Amino acid sequence: MAPMVAIDDIELAAGRLRGQVLDTPCVESRTLSQIVGAQVFLKFENLQFTASFKERGACNKMTELAEAGLTTGAGHAEAPLRGVVAMSAGNHAQGVAYHAQRLGIPATIVMPRFTPGVKIERTRGFGANVVLFGDSLEAARGHAYELADRDGLSFVHPYDDDAVIAGQGTVALEMLEAVPDLDTLVVSVGGGGLIAGMAIAARARRPDIEIVGVQTARFPAMVNAIQGTQHPGGTSTIAEGIAVGTPGERNREIVSRLVDDLLLVDEGDIEQAVLMLLEIEKTLVEGAGAAGLAALIRHPERFRGKRVGLVLSGGNIDPLLLAAIIERGMVRAGRLARLQVGARDVPGVLARITTTVAEAGANIDEVHHQRAFTMLAAQNVDIELVLQTRGREHLAAVIDALHHAGFQAEEKR
Repeated sequence: MAPMVAIDDIELAAGRLRGQVLDTPCVESRTLSQIVGAQVFLKFENLQFTASFKERGACNKMTELAEAGLTTGAGHAEAPLRGVVAMSAGNHAQGVAYHAQRLGIPATIVMPRFTPGVKIERTRGFGANVVLFGDSLEAARGHAYELADRDGLSFVHPYDDDAVIAGQGTVALEMLEAVPDLDTLVVSVGGGGLIAGMAIAARARRPDIEIVGVQTARFPAMVNAIQGTQHPGGTSTIAEGIAVGTPGERNREIVSRLVDDLLLVDEGDIEQAVLMLLEIEKTLVEGAGAAGLAALIRHPERFRGKRVGLVLSGGNIDPLLLAAIIERGMVRAGRLARLQVGARDVPGVLARITTTVAEAGANIDEVHHQRAFTMLAAQNVDIELVLQTRGREHLAAVIDALHHAGFQAEEKR
């Protein structure tokens, strides 16, 4: 069965996008390569103006509509283009709003009522009419279709649309132009628009290339659909950009034919990948954008020795979520630790403890004295310390120093 989207469509999209979206860098990360044992090349789609690859598909779709000057809204005969409507709680909304404004096309974006205010305001900032409806993406989608019917608007689907798929496929064209001899492409998967477009483009350019999709274990819809598994889903994930309950029909068919493998990663893998990209590459990536690196962390043997291209698909992450990821990462690395120290409750004991910690080279974040809620004898005291250290070895050295000073001390998980 011939694909609905062909390489010619993706090349046409590349022409439409030229000068309208960035041809983002695709470069090797030597440090990540050493860590995971594969040669890792990063495609920085988080550097797009709206910080996501999503604007590629949105730009191609709306440029196509503007060139035709016609609406293809559900239930309407061809008529002059009245505008577009989209459903999204994030990156797709901003991509549609930005390129609609650039092309002079009226845009309505339906967002669930729970959408964070910063995303609503950013979308409005691109000139879109934002409609808040429903408590779920499904409810918002249904209302967007109603508006398309009622007002004769063209619905711009976030992933299950030929023009959108073709636009996303331009990522693979650019990657293979920058690094022609890649062995493997690793792509995050939600609804499947990105991996479907990239698979078509990559297979046309390099029929022998390996294509691997990555989903979070909390939203394994594409894995279940393609592999026939029944992995249970979750209700939330830090990779909200790929938290899709049902993959696109077009994309599912393309993935089943052209994609070699689909992998699942855990939330902890994604957190670690976000932090590694921030610390090592000095680049901010959202959970969905870090899923590819998470796959290399989770399945290192799968990619060892290969030349692997990863798409950093977006960089729109909530600052509070990022702060939590950083703090949790520091705890996992032992750079932020909680110690429980037992001692005799006598004058000067706290000073002795803090002096011991300081001489061991650690910094104290918090101190909490506990006299009542403890199993120690009445004349003893529990002191809880939150410390900044250089890592696990340094933490062990601090605990050892406390022991040598005559205190009971252990890490409190």
